[in-house]
Amino acid sequence: MRNKFNHLYLALALFTMLAGLVGCKKDEGMVVPEQVPFFLAKPASGNYSIATPTSVFKVLVGLTTPSSTDRTINISVSSPSGAVAGTHYNLSKTSIVIPAGKVLDSFEVRGVQSQYLTGRRDTLQLRIDGAETSKSLLASTFNLFVSGPCFEGSVNLNAFLGAYPGTIEEFGTPYGPYTTTVTAVNQTSPTTGTITVSNIFDAGWNPVTFNLDWTDPANRIITLTQQSNIGDAGTINPTYSGQDISVRNHSNGQRGTFSICNQTITIRMQLGVTGLGWFNTMYTLNMAR
Repeated sequence: MRNKFNHLYLALALFTMLAGLVGCKKDEGMVVPEQVPFFLAKPASGNYSIATPTSVFKVLVGLTTPSSTDRTINISVSSPSGAVAGTHYNLSKTSIVIPAGKVLDSFEVRGVQSQYLTGRRDTLQLRIDGAETSKSLLASTFNLFVSGPCFEGSVNLNAFLGAYPGTIEEFGTPYGPYTTTVTAVNQTSPTTGTITVSNIFDAGWNPVTFNLDWTDPANRIITLTQQSNIGDAGTINPTYSGQDISVRNHSNGQRGTFSICNQTITIRMQLGVTGLGWFNTMYTLNMAR
């Protein structure tokens, strides 16, 4: 992935300095602007997701004024998270040469994707050597936040909140699409939590709460504790009109799953009439954005 540079930022910086010169009083001595290297990003940070093995992040460096000779700018890197050059990342170059008369150059950060496939995240602190001693307020450091492709073990339950207009259910025959909504989430441990889903069956049922477990990111599971007071069983079969619905894990042992990366939720459960019994047909709810 390559970041985009807003050329207006550089132009504005140069214009501000030139305006300062033009605005000087006639009897004042001319002030020569300081030639300062800086990172061309505002804010001076970026997010680098290593989506493919060849994904790179381009960092732009500029000078406040052109130089009459080639200008060398040295870049150093530190990592508070422990990323190691050559193992987790590489820089295309650590010395940038901006030719005489020019004000812009760049380098690339190349992450090693294989190091980030299990959810590793790093921070790289890029620094222009020597620039921090300048009086300039322009950025001499740049924080780059590095991660791999979306990892199913990095679950932020809040990301599931909201509407799923691509919902399709199966209960003997398919029905949909229609909209279900995750109205509430609750983290119960580092790798478990609950979600509450409304408008299941598209028939005015009360919300149902489900348990999510991503302890094994490759085998993510949705279950539920048995719940009653769900709705009118007549919406399932007119024979049971006026009676209550119960829901539980299906007796066939099949469970639901979910994907934080694809924003999909698949719920499998057994429907029943409270106090009477259970329908054999498995009810499957496929929720998608």
